Amino acid sequence: MSAQRFEGKVMVVTGAAQGIGRGVALRAAAEGAKVLFVDRAEFVAEVAAEAIDADTAGFVADLETYEGAASAMAFAVEKFGRIDVLVNGVGGAIRMRPFAEFEPAQIDAEIRRSLMPTLYACHAVLTPMLAQGGGTIVNVSSNATRGIRRVPYSAAKGGVNAMTQSLAMEYGAHNIRVVAAAPGGTEAPVRRVPRNAAGDTEQEQGWTSEAVRQVTEATYFKRYGTMDEQVAPILFLASDEASYITGAIFPVAGGDNG
Repeated sequence: MSAQRFEGKVMVVTGAAQGIGRGVALRAAAEGAKVLFVDRAEFVAEVAAEAIDADTAGFVADLETYEGAASAMAFAVEKFGRIDVLVNGVGGAIRMRPFAEFEPAQIDAEIRRSLMPTLYACHAVLTPMLAQGGGTIVNVSSNATRGIRRVPYSAAKGGVNAMTQSLAMEYGAHNIRVVAAAPGGTEAPVRRVPRNAAGDTEQEQGWTSEAVRQVTEATYFKRYGTMDEQVAPILFLASDEASYITGAIFPVAGGDNG
């Protein structure tokens, strides 16, 4: 393994302003990649600037729209000339509650948040990858395809897994690899922009605690993973070290494989 294993590669990371996406983008830049940090948070350019002596840029886009995804991929090609790797990091449960307690609009919001950005970005990146003769897509899924208090989110991530396998089958002959990492519960810094801007009621906090307890107890280690423990497998899958891996869903969840 080279400390500069992404030297000469162009990587687009979505959801790069916070959480796992931020960690992936910064470490990829440290390992030699030219990186476009994409997020709808206005401070994404500040995060990109944290990669000292690296060729990076921030791009603000709402990836819950196709226009946002297409504009991000077009900007990457315009700035860097190609896209070798796309890491789809947008997603995350907005609310935790029993399924019967979800309102229809809340169900739609969960699907829009955790499925559509990946679906749109995968579609938008195919044109440049096909034109250049190949590429790699790493989707950040979740082991929460089996869990409590977040059925719509589970459905969205199940869709990401299905998309990953179908795209891999359809585009393998075009030298495009498509894989997914499926993180479990992860210790992360407090988000600058919360997923649920309205905040959680006391009852919702209780439901969230139930979900956290279920996630923790389901792991063999009885703990959440660290940020580094999630970033490293994603970058392995993105690298040429994984060149014969495609269509795979790679659980990173302490034994709870979803």
